[in-house]
Amino acid sequence: MQKTPKTGIRGLIENWQSDLIAAVSVSLVALPLALGIAYASNVPPMAGIVSAIIGGVVTTFFRGSHVAINGPAAGLIAVILSSLALWHGDPNALNYVLAAIVVSGGIQVLLGVLKLGKFAELFHSSVIHGILAAIGIIIFAKQIHVAMGITNHGVGTIGTLIDAVKQIPNINPFVATISFAGLILLVFQSKISYKLFHLIPAPMWVLVISIPFVYAFNFFDARSIDFLGRGYEVGPHLLIDIPANILDAITHPNFSKIGTWKFWTSVISITMIASIESLASSKAVDKLDPYKRKTDLNKDLIGIGMSTMVAGALGGLPIITVIVRSTVNVHNHAKTKWSNLYHGILLLLFVLVLAPVIMKVPLAALATLLVFTGYKLASPKVVKHVYDQGIEQLVFFLGTLIITLFTDLLFGILGGLSLALILHFLLAKVSIKQYFNLIFNSGSNLFINKDGSYEIKLKGIANFLSAIKINDLLDQVPAGSSVKIDVSAVKLLDFSIQEKLSDFKRSQKSNGGEVLITGMEKHHTSTDHKLGLKLLTTHSHKMSARGIDIKEVGAKNGMSFIAEDKDENFINYFQSFYFFQTRPIIQKHNCIWTKEGKVKWELSDVRYEEGAFLAFEEFNTTLAIIQFEHVIPVFTIERKELLDKYIDVTAHKDIDYEVYTNYPKNFSVKVENKEEMDEFLTPELKAFLIKSNIPHLESNGSAILLFPSYFKLAKANQYAQIIKFMNELRKQICQNKNCQHL
Repeated sequence: MQKTPKTGIRGLIENWQSDLIAAVSVSLVALPLALGIAYASNVPPMAGIVSAIIGGVVTTFFRGSHVAINGPAAGLIAVILSSLALWHGDPNALNYVLAAIVVSGGIQVLLGVLKLGKFAELFHSSVIHGILAAIGIIIFAKQIHVAMGITNHGVGTIGTLIDAVKQIPNINPFVATISFAGLILLVFQSKISYKLFHLIPAPMWVLVISIPFVYAFNFFDARSIDFLGRGYEVGPHLLIDIPANILDAITHPNFSKIGTWKFWTSVISITMIASIESLASSKAVDKLDPYKRKTDLNKDLIGIGMSTMVAGALGGLPIITVIVRSTVNVHNHAKTKWSNLYHGILLLLFVLVLAPVIMKVPLAALATLLVFTGYKLASPKVVKHVYDQGIEQLVFFLGTLIITLFTDLLFGILGGLSLALILHFLLAKVSIKQYFNLIFNSGSNLFINKDGSYEIKLKGIANFLSAIKINDLLDQVPAGSSVKIDVSAVKLLDFSIQEKLSDFKRSQKSNGGEVLITGMEKHHTSTDHKLGLKLLTTHSHKMSARGIDIKEVGAKNGMSFIAEDKDENFINYFQSFYFFQTRPIIQKHNCIWTKEGKVKWELSDVRYEEGAFLAFEEFNTTLAIIQFEHVIPVFTIERKELLDKYIDVTAHKDIDYEVYTNYPKNFSVKVENKEEMDEFLTPELKAFLIKSNIPHLESNGSAILLFPSYFKLAKANQYAQIIKFMNELRKQICQNKNCQHL
């Protein structure tokens, strides 16, 4: 069982090694992204670095989150661009925007002090994703020209995209070569198992591999290079331009326009987008935290507000909680908020040491990072993910995206929320007066039963407008309580509210509580997604072709079959394994299982998330679990790749696990108790496991979990071999002297 890390100075002393190692990886991701975000925002590249440093050094002391990373974000690029456009042609435009950033930070501090962070709940998640997708398209459109080495002649986002297509014949091959090499690396790095390519993060690799091209094409001298009978310009104008002295990058705000509508338009845009994205990211990071700690959102607003004020005063960009870097932080085993501080300090050291190297990085490398980032924000995978949540979510998403592209971010948010409101009204099929009455006077209430358990009865229309009231009801329930939530009287149950209930359920279970949601069977939904908007009656489930094949395999081996495990207790159970402490489980299905004596073992398809929010990736894999009635040691065994055999950065002292050396060096093994592992791991069992070469196997103290294939779905024709292996593993463990009572 994991012990929650201490906070404050005691946490710093206890966990400094884990936090520092995680911060190294985070800072290597943050450096290129900070440069790229500033460049795409049309401000000096050092503005991004200044913000990233302040996000680490200043925010850490005031914020309410635990393992999140703070800094500049791609989601704010469009806000800064639109703010600069308000003073187009004015040489002091940047100074006015910096003043707006300072004021915006002050407003965030005030919102946090007044505990108004809860109003972020009013922004529908599909609308937020629509805004981010629009920002992704804007980034892509602006940077694709730089990546191709051409000049933009288009007007507006759509015109810019069309112009990029028209100018394909004018691509500068020397610039495009750098961009193409970086893009190939970004696309395929995660698919390459050799750890050489994972020693440093992909964004940093893009900068590293671009520098040899700069020397090969000699970008240091302005000149024209002939290629296929045509001359192409290269020179220092294609390289990053930063001052050798970091102090020279400081730019101060100009508050002379504070009385104009342009200034306050900029302030409102920055405040709204930064606050919404930051609070949404903070909640997403909470889902990844293996210790299930909860962010104080109001305190977080104060932290990012104060650091944003400092950043704006020194020429930097707004600071928020950044999900991609936070995900890297969690997956590299950060324990406390001090990893954020370390990442800021490391960035400062990197800039001081690497400034001459950074000036040799081509702008095309940054543009490639941004093009890839923009694509990921609005990729077909994102659209499919939203569509899987329900057709109405896709309508909100696409509506917000289109409105934003043809107007601006503020109109996009308001338009998307209005669209959600109108569609919910049409689905509810009531009068306008009834509609708002069912939202704001629904009659939802909280009851305390005689046995000390709680019951929440939701009524009326439960959508994003009723989120604050529902949140207030949930907040009245003490952590670790037994709660029944009855939704049978809810006429319309929105996706955004079900997200909230799901998070509440996860939080209560992690604190030893139990949450039962009843009444769902009375509702109808347009999607198989468990959180899809619900209206009337149940939705029947049709078994997939894969499910039919696996059911047949199970029958041949005398195993029972379950098409989908709807008892969500499995989510809490999976989180008892180290691998799933930072990877939320979405679905468990196509399960075949059997019981041999007191030992139960099963094979299941599991859908889980890697990362969250902007860093969201969804994976499907086949898992095997063998459950025992007795206690076994807690351990993880993971197969190393080539580089890990010589450099294993994970082999440091951990507060939860110790490195186990009585095993071949081509495996990384961590245990809670070395003596217990020595006794458990008989020579026969060790030889069997080594020979199997399983990529990942671990114990939670009462069960063994393993990945038969390398984190992917096993084919139906492989099941016979997997079942044979599991049966042999069961026998090997039960031959151990600790299993004689079975």
